[in-house]
Amino acid sequence: MTGVLLSFFYLALFCVTGFLLAAFVLPAQEAVGRLAVGLGSTVALLAWLPALPAFLLGFRPVAIAAGATLCLLLAFLLWWVVPHTAFLQGRLGRAFWWCIAPALALSCYLLITHTLHPAANGGLLSGQSTYGDLPMHLAFIGSIAETGTFPPVYPLLAGNIPMSYPFLSESISSTFLVLGLPLRTAVLLPQFVAMGAVFCGFLAFAKEVLGHGGKAALAFWLFFMGSGFGFFYFLGDAKGNFSRIFTAFYETPTNDVEQNIVWVNPILDLLIPQRATLFGWAVLLPCLYLLWRLAFTAPGDAHPLRLPVLLGVLAGALPLIHTHSFLALFVVSAVLCLSFLPQLLRQPRAFLRKWGPYLLVAVLLALPQIFCFTLGPSGAQNFMHFAFNWVNAGKDNYFWFYIKNIGVVYLLIPAAFFYATSDQRRLYAGGLALLLLCEVVVFQPNAYDNNKLLYIWHLFSCLLAANLLWDLATLTNHRTFATAAVSLAVAFATFGSVLSTGRELVSRYEQFNPWQVQAAAYLKANTPAAALVLTSDNHNNAPASLAARTIVCGSGSYLFFHGLDYTAQYTAMQQMFQHPSSALLTQWGVDYAWFSSYERGLWPDAEAWYAAHYPVFYQNNSVTIYQIDRPS
Repeated sequence: MTGVLLSFFYLALFCVTGFLLAAFVLPAQEAVGRLAVGLGSTVALLAWLPALPAFLLGFRPVAIAAGATLCLLLAFLLWWVVPHTAFLQGRLGRAFWWCIAPALALSCYLLITHTLHPAANGGLLSGQSTYGDLPMHLAFIGSIAETGTFPPVYPLLAGNIPMSYPFLSESISSTFLVLGLPLRTAVLLPQFVAMGAVFCGFLAFAKEVLGHGGKAALAFWLFFMGSGFGFFYFLGDAKGNFSRIFTAFYETPTNDVEQNIVWVNPILDLLIPQRATLFGWAVLLPCLYLLWRLAFTAPGDAHPLRLPVLLGVLAGALPLIHTHSFLALFVVSAVLCLSFLPQLLRQPRAFLRKWGPYLLVAVLLALPQIFCFTLGPSGAQNFMHFAFNWVNAGKDNYFWFYIKNIGVVYLLIPAAFFYATSDQRRLYAGGLALLLLCEVVVFQPNAYDNNKLLYIWHLFSCLLAANLLWDLATLTNHRTFATAAVSLAVAFATFGSVLSTGRELVSRYEQFNPWQVQAAAYLKANTPAAALVLTSDNHNNAPASLAARTIVCGSGSYLFFHGLDYTAQYTAMQQMFQHPSSALLTQWGVDYAWFSSYERGLWPDAEAWYAAHYPVFYQNNSVTIYQIDRPS
């Protein structure tokens, strides 16, 4: 109960501070804009304020307390300079209730049912989208909280390998673990806040760019529930038609690799399972809202430095939250800035007053993260390379690939671009730069992950498409016919995602069986946080994900796509099961050997050797743990 109360007051403190910060910068703007910036600021504060002292003190209660103290001081400072009701002024509007409320309800329901959902037999369930990635995130979150090592190291690989993954997206939940919340609640709680920031950020940005609530709402659904023509592949085939969508594993109208359908639904396959993308977009989308206001909107009644400085701080916070979001913002900002070069020649002082504070603050905050982590020893320079045509690679005609994957929105881009205003086209130029970049450069071992950048281009495309579709339906002389045609286009644009959402809602998979849950709980409660455990390399690894213990070698599906060379650890793990020896276990510092159905299925003869040489540390009907007594 103490942990719940501490976590509640901690989160409330950071939310209030974020909202006060938004009111300080945007006192006269509509409520959804302040809400977006407030929630985005909350996410950035949750990520960074505990992390800053943790770099010096380790990720321990004293660092969490120091972060809360910094937040409290900032809140008191803002309380004295911001009118006390400023962040409560204004109405959210109908677009909020038509867009954000249902999208947030759907997302939170999926998060709750897809994240360590308790089964009747004592096991833990996931959904289709979280079955693959969730165990990795659990391992990262638990390891940071348990060991206190910060910057963190990989818990899925022996040897104290520095983490090249943007780890602040994980440490946000580690904070709540340290405060005493159970693992499931600690994982979910900040995700709810981040989801709100993403949806509010999109709507606020869309309303600014399009200048109309209805258009913004249409753009919202085209993006978050848009899809291509993948559903046609499920019509009249020999595999069970539509029933396959709701029963097969990842064979949906938005994700069917066999048919080269890879343009996934952003809620189902980016925000729900991928924490870095979720927390990155939670900051990125409010930043895009502020960027548009900086570039194209006349200053309001706030001090002219407030908006660019806050934008710079939020942008500078992004690299260790989500590197792709920072890169997307950097490219879009650079293109927009270049479009204002004539102003630099005519009015250099005005140009520098507008852009200088933003760029200076963002660069000063981001560069240390980029050079120390992103481009560090295990960072991006090890795997960035040229590659053409993204993941299509000649499987389909270039344009047909995007037509069938993105659908109606892609077909509308040329007309929507020429129909757009000049300012909208200048913004879209930043999206086109991202598209071009992603078609020739791969920024990580998995080329597919370029979609983290491509979706920002797609976001801009949805804005222009909504602008065109809305006016076609409302500004023509044949309004009935136009409205019917537009409605049909929107139905085609969203039908695939509707089906994929249905599949996700009914998906249930056992992530961890009850015996693994029990054994992991005992392992966590009765072993040192730094203990090294020998297990197989299955991705849903209970010692790593539930007990927060480091394992010799985790799944290559995680390690390879993080650019890590895990050859030595993988070879050692194989040898420890195939040809075990006390010398090898001592060499690697193994403390415990875990045997479950995975290990017994792969190496049926290995356990007999461990049983003959080491005592049983724990045993239930399915899992046996042996304690490795090393020579003193």
